[in-house]
Amino acid sequence: MNMRNAWAQERSSVLALVFFLIALAFPIGLSMTGESLGWMAEPALLLAFGVAAIAAAGQSLMAQSNLGSGIFLLTACIAGAWGPLAAIDRQFAVLGAEAPLGLHGPGVWIFVLGLGFLVWRTLAVLSEAAGRRNSKGIVALLVPGLFGAWLIYLWQVGVTGFGVPSVLLPSPGRIAAVFMASTDTLQADFYQTFIKSVLSGFLFGCGSGFLVAILVDRVPFLQRGLLPLGNFVSALPIVGVAPIMVMWFGFDWQSKAAVVVVMTFFPMLVNTITGLHATQAMERDLMRSYGASYLQTLVRVRLPNALPFIFNALKINSTLALIGAIVAEFFGTPIVGMGFRISTEIGRMNVEMVWATIAVAAVSGSLFYGLLALAERATTFWHPSYR
Repeated sequence: MNMRNAWAQERSSVLALVFFLIALAFPIGLSMTGESLGWMAEPALLLAFGVAAIAAAGQSLMAQSNLGSGIFLLTACIAGAWGPLAAIDRQFAVLGAEAPLGLHGPGVWIFVLGLGFLVWRTLAVLSEAAGRRNSKGIVALLVPGLFGAWLIYLWQVGVTGFGVPSVLLPSPGRIAAVFMASTDTLQADFYQTFIKSVLSGFLFGCGSGFLVAILVDRVPFLQRGLLPLGNFVSALPIVGVAPIMVMWFGFDWQSKAAVVVVMTFFPMLVNTITGLHATQAMERDLMRSYGASYLQTLVRVRLPNALPFIFNALKINSTLALIGAIVAEFFGTPIVGMGFRISTEIGRMNVEMVWATIAVAAVSGSLFYGLLALAERATTFWHPSYR
């Protein structure tokens, strides 16, 4: 039974070692004369193979799941990942970008497959270590960080290794180069779209939705009139609302902020009303027995209980606001903004710049969402959803 459990835990390491050994039997590419290149022709790949194979063999034999073995496996994965990139770059240097057959050495791809199993085991070991440490500290961040880095690595290796044209899908390396060369342009686009349009529309839309929710809670007949209207407005397509807002408020950031307000108002309204109604009748009766007014009950009992619902609306609106502002810029904007940059550069077939802009939008949206999640944890740590 113990051997069976050990196999279940370490089979990814064993499979990684098996694929590493199989990869040795296949060539890694072609020379300028068309001859197959063996592993001895690429020292970087051979060194990466040795490090990764030793790590896979050691993990298969020791079956350790502590933090130290996780860091060791992580280091081996980083060293092993360097080898295929060096081999592919060498093939580009020898054969050029117009000779994709030279980049299809089966030995390299079998090695990458084995490296995937080693990464799998590394993620499992780090997850167990983070669980024993109650997911606190940098250990808990290693798992999502490594998983994201592995996806980007597969993207880089696959695109460069198979010679995918950049007009279809550029490699992360080329996107990063364009990003570094266009920081001023991307910074101006970020300021126009995120700082002006997204934040202003988000604050006004969520704030007005919250205040109207308090009014609806106080005046019950408004609930029967506003909520159906909210469902109707929420179903309106953004591509239909954005041109109207541009006609009403002009081509600058005000029209994009208006689109954001429309998209964020009703999610906040509905979630806040739901949260206010989540207070139990016993709690409300207790406050009435103390002679508390409506405002006192609202501030001291009902709003604290509604905080998870309010933050849920804020997190949903953080993504809706960014999407709404970018799409709205497709229908008219000054010569700046993320949506303007995407629509303009895609017309020029400058796909690297489009992906760089998408990366800025993705990172800014993720950080915005993360800040709201941290604020939620800091203010609702007492709520049963966190306990």
